[in-house]
Amino acid sequence: MKPIRHVLYALVLAAALPAFADISRDDAAAAAQRVATGRVLSVERVGATWRVKIVTARGEVKVILIDAATGRAS
Repeated sequence: MKPIRHVLYALVLAAALPAFADISRDDAAAAAQRVATGRVLSVERVGATWRVKIVTARGEVKVILIDAATGRAS
């Protein structure tokens, strides 16, 4: 019975690994800069999303939301 339990634990762990594959704060800032070029003012984690504030060359402040799991702008 123990070998089956170990296999089940391994399967549960393997299924949970993508949930721990979040992108870093720096990666979120870089992804946001690809959407709106400028200087990053702040990066904060809000749930499953990175909220990145960028000031453009024209002085506009833009808020870019980056999915923490995929790194894509939403």
